[in-house]
Amino acid sequence: MTVEVINFGCRLNIAEGEAIRTAASAQTDLVVINSCAVTNEAERQTAKAVRRAARERPDARIIVTGCAAQINPARWAEMPEVSAVLGNREKRLGSSFFKPGVAVTDIMATTIRPDPVVSGAAHARAFVEIQTGCDHRCTFCIIPFGRGNSASATSEAVIATIRAAVGRGQQEVILTGVDLTSYDGGLAPLISRILRDVSDLPRLRLSSLDPAEIDLPLFDLLTTHPRLMPHIHLSLQSGDDMILKRMKRRHSRSQAIDLVHRLRSARPEIAIGADLIAGFPTESDAMFANSRAIVDDCDIVFGHIFPYSARNGTPAARMPLVPSAVAKLRAADLRAAVATRKSAWLQAQVGTTVRVLVERNGISGHAENFAQISLPPSTPGSIQTVHIAASSGETLVADALALAA
Repeated sequence: MTVEVINFGCRLNIAEGEAIRTAASAQTDLVVINSCAVTNEAERQTAKAVRRAARERPDARIIVTGCAAQINPARWAEMPEVSAVLGNREKRLGSSFFKPGVAVTDIMATTIRPDPVVSGAAHARAFVEIQTGCDHRCTFCIIPFGRGNSASATSEAVIATIRAAVGRGQQEVILTGVDLTSYDGGLAPLISRILRDVSDLPRLRLSSLDPAEIDLPLFDLLTTHPRLMPHIHLSLQSGDDMILKRMKRRHSRSQAIDLVHRLRSARPEIAIGADLIAGFPTESDAMFANSRAIVDDCDIVFGHIFPYSARNGTPAARMPLVPSAVAKLRAADLRAAVATRKSAWLQAQVGTTVRVLVERNGISGHAENFAQISLPPSTPGSIQTVHIAASSGETLVADALALAA
């Protein structure tokens, strides 16, 4: 066997995983585990993947890279199954894959403008990295120490990368980054240029957005441009003002709710997703109730929800902790609340006609609002117009008789 890349974590890792695969393409018997460090569970999954790879491919060299490797290289170097540990910069250098040992430089020492990386043709949509790193210091977040300070790809490089993706048949692009709205020069000007200069790109989508940084030009694009998809994922993290302050977030509860109401008023079909942390240190029952209520207040139908995970070296790890069992119960409560809203939202779409990007399996896809659709057999990578016949509560089901190009 040749190169196997196992990605954990964010969409940025999906895009970078393709760059890893390309950089290591000349290698044989190699497993690269592209790790995440956002939670302790993410690191546990990385360790589990290392052990599984060693069992299933005993002759392969195993490399750990990504944020977990960058933040704590010694942990992975101590695992006997691991041949090499690469930092987030080193993982794109093809020569790194020949060398055993640890190659992790101080990512905070310098800021290097990244070349945009893109997920390959194996995906119906292209994840394009336009930015990495973060200049903010939320008290719970370890990722700036894994990614470094904010740095952006040039608009010329982003445009060229998107054109290449469209040229190989990918009809949707998702712009990704650690702190997308901090793109140098402004996210809105970049989006405007993409939509102008790549006129044959049917669908453009954005990954997670900081609600504090959605300025008027970006708001106008999100609510008026038909090729910019009506699906917005917000990095809310909490629905309580005191917790937001202790997290060092830059928006308030009322500002988040007002933003969503203005978005939905201007473009009613917009679907809202959100990141929410349950059981942040000092979170009382009343504070959690505010987070639970914001699911309804913002009509959140896509939730990225997890219990708080203390990360060594972050200010929040020194705050009074909520018991782990309580945090897990609160996370389950939030997931149930989002599932209830999502079920109702999907049911309301039964009987409508939607445009769907067909996944590579040919039998599923996503609507413009990112609702998942079960399809009759269709051409992978194509965009189809379908009639929604039913909802399972998790996905929509298209009527085979209504399928049309």
